[in-house]
Amino acid sequence: MFNIILFGPPGSGKGTQSEKLISKYGLKHLSTGDILRSEIAGQTPLGQAAKSYMDKGQLVPDEVVIEMISSSLDNNPGAYGFLFDGFPRTTAQAEALDKLLSQKKTEIAVVLALQVSQQELVERLLNRGLTSGRSDDVDESVIGARIAEYEKKTAAVAEYYRKYEKVVFIKGEGSIDEIFDLLCKEIDRLISAQQVSH
Repeated sequence: MFNIILFGPPGSGKGTQSEKLISKYGLKHLSTGDILRSEIAGQTPLGQAAKSYMDKGQLVPDEVVIEMISSSLDNNPGAYGFLFDGFPRTTAQAEALDKLLSQKKTEIAVVLALQVSQQELVERLLNRGLTSGRSDDVDESVIGARIAEYEKKTAAVAEYYRKYEKVVFIKGEGSIDEIFDLLCKEIDRLISAQQVSH
């Protein structure tokens, strides 16, 4: 199983690249936001547990999220691999995810981190705000705060995976296809290395 974590600040094009990678490599998209919504909609025990936290305005605890990821993995036994999007966001989540994956006899193959300058991110998000209707895409100070929050939290996660030499930084500026090519080169290199070692 080939599992990827795709990192990138708001506006880095992560959503666009995720879709392209999923269709090219036959990966299963694992977005914790989507999983939460579908568990809640399905009124599963986990969904109901998550909803009770959300209704109080609290974050859903890591163990509940990990449990949901676990059931997603179990429900897709034939998947070539998973693309984790928006998770893990903290070192504790990264450790919990690694533990879960090793129980399932798999691991994270690579953390692909899109790097985009702050100025470029702000411009992209302001442009997106013209059409997205998202209020958090129109105010430059809000955008700055979101980027800072991302840097603060996920920098630690990148550090965690860097200890295992799993982090690859990808230049996230250029055309969508140029960035996609850079991501694919990295993935192809790892897949062929994986096949050699097995």
